Amino acid sequence: MTTESVPAASHETKSGLRRVRRALLSVTDKTGLVEFARALAAHDIELVSTGGTARALREAGLTVRDISDLTGFPEMLDGRVKTLHPKVHGGILHIRANKEHVAAVKEHGIEPIDMVAVNLYAFEKTANKPGVAFSEIIENIDIGGPSMVRSAAKNFEDVAIVTSVADYAPVAEELAANAGSLTRETRWRLSKAAFAVTAAYDAGIATTLESIAAPAAHGEPAVFDAEGMPPAIRVIHPLKTVLRYGENPHQKAALYVDGSGGGVASAKQLQGKYLSYNNLVDLDACWQLVGEFDAAEDAAVAIIKHTNPCGAATGATVLEAYRRALQADPVSAFGSVIGINREVDAEAAEELSKLFVEAIIAPSFTPEAVACFAAKKNLRLLETAAVHDDAGRPARALKQVSGGFLMQDADRIRISEPELRVATKRAPTAEEMRALLFAWNVCKHVKSNAIVYARYDQGHGQTVGIGAGQMSRVDAARFGAMKAILPLAGTVAASDAFFPFPDGLEAVAAAGATAIIQPGGSVRDAEVIEAADRLGIAMVFTGIRHFRHG
Repeated sequence: MTTESVPAASHETKSGLRRVRRALLSVTDKTGLVEFARALAAHDIELVSTGGTARALREAGLTVRDISDLTGFPEMLDGRVKTLHPKVHGGILHIRANKEHVAAVKEHGIEPIDMVAVNLYAFEKTANKPGVAFSEIIENIDIGGPSMVRSAAKNFEDVAIVTSVADYAPVAEELAANAGSLTRETRWRLSKAAFAVTAAYDAGIATTLESIAAPAAHGEPAVFDAEGMPPAIRVIHPLKTVLRYGENPHQKAALYVDGSGGGVASAKQLQGKYLSYNNLVDLDACWQLVGEFDAAEDAAVAIIKHTNPCGAATGATVLEAYRRALQADPVSAFGSVIGINREVDAEAAEELSKLFVEAIIAPSFTPEAVACFAAKKNLRLLETAAVHDDAGRPARALKQVSGGFLMQDADRIRISEPELRVATKRAPTAEEMRALLFAWNVCKHVKSNAIVYARYDQGHGQTVGIGAGQMSRVDAARFGAMKAILPLAGTVAASDAFFPFPDGLEAVAAAGATAIIQPGGSVRDAEVIEAADRLGIAMVFTGIRHFRHG
C-alpha cells in the first residue's frame, strides 16, 4: 500500500512508526499463536492475555500477564466479562498525542495497549453443527472480542489490530525490521481488515438468528425455518484472490470465500497455473455432480466442458469410473475439467495424465498420484472438502440480475426408487431402474432443456449421450443421440422436465432407449403415456423437475 492511500495524520511522527510495548492477545483459533507471541516477546513486548490463550502461552514457556492483573478485576460470569473494562478500552482508545487523553489515563492508572491480537468465537461453525442447542448458539456470540477489535481499529494511529493468523508472519517480520515498531501503512491496512471482520461477524449472527423460528429452552436444539427466505441478503465474503480475468479477457474478476471451508472456493491448489474464472465455474459444476454419488458405494467421475458434462460414470475404482466417463465423448473431453469423489491413486493418475485437462478436483490425491501429475506443470490440481452441507439447513443459491439478486434453495433434493411412480403398463427392469436413477442424477446437472442417455452395466452407471441447453426438448433428445459414440440401443433416458407432447418421447425411443424417467405433470401426460405404451417403453414419473438455467 502506498502512503497516498492512507488518511493524513494530525500527529504523525516523521517515520510514521509506532513502538509496540504491550500487546493484548485473546484468540479462539490458536494456530500460530505461540510463534507470534515469541516474535513479540523477542522485542520486549509485554504479553497480556485471557483464559485459554494465556494458558496456551504459559504452557509454551512464555511470560504472560493475566488480563485480571491489568484491570484489577477478575474474569467473571463464565468468561462473559473479562475485557469489557475501562483499563482495557482506555488503554487501547486513548490518543497518545492528546495531552488530555494522556493525563486521563495516567490519573486512572490505565496502561497503554499498543497491539491487540484477536480472533472471534467461531459463531457460524457452531451454528452449523447438526442439532446444535439454541443456548450454545447464543453463548458463542462474541462480545468482548469485537469490542476490542473495533476499539483498536478505530485508534489505528497508535494501535495495531491483528485479526488474521495470516498477518502474524508479516507483522512479525516488520517488527523485526523496525526494532519492535510498525508503520502507519500497516496499521491502516490492519484496521480496514479488522472492520471487515466485525462486519462479516455481525452479518453472520444476524442472518443465523433470523433463520431460527423461535428461541428454544436451554439445552434444546435450535429450530431453523426451512421454508422462509431471509429478510435481507448480507453478502460479506473476503477476497481470496484476484483472477487474471473473467469469462473473457476484457472482464475483471476475483474469487471470494464464504468461510464455510468447503467446496471449490476453499479448495487447496496443489500444482498448476493460476485458476481462471471459467476453470472455477466448471470445477464447481463437476464437483456438484460427483457429490450426487456416495463415495463409499461408488467412485464417480464427471468430465465437464462449459459447465455441462460431456461424460459421467461410476465404477468400482476411480480408474474404472474415469475410463467409462471418457468413453462417452473423448473428443469433447479435450481441455475439460474433471471432478472425482474419491481419493485419486497413482493408477488413475497415470491414465488421467494421458488426456489434456485444464484442472482436476478431488477430496485427496495419494503422494504417488501427485508425483505422476507433477510432469504436467500446467495442470491445476485441487483438493477440497465434502460438497454437501451437513447442517441440515437448506443451502441457498444466489444469482445477480440487473437491479438486484435472486435467491433460491439449492437444488439438493434426492429421489429413490420407492418415490417413483410407474406410469406405463410395463415397469422398468431392475437394471433399467438403476440406470434411470443414475441418468436422473446426471440430468440434474445438465443445462435445460436436457436429455441424458445412460446405461447400467457391470454394476455401475455410464452416460452415453447428452443433449444440453436446447430450446426444444425434441432437439435435446436428437442432439443427445447425435453426440453418442457408444451404442444407444438398450439405453435409458432422463428428461429434466416433462414432455409437453409425445414427439420428444418418440425421439428418445427412436434413438434406442427402452425406459424413460421424467417429472410428469403435463396436461398431455395421458398422450405421452399412451405413446410410451405403444412403443413398449417403460416410463416412471418423479414428480420433481430439475431445470438448470445457469
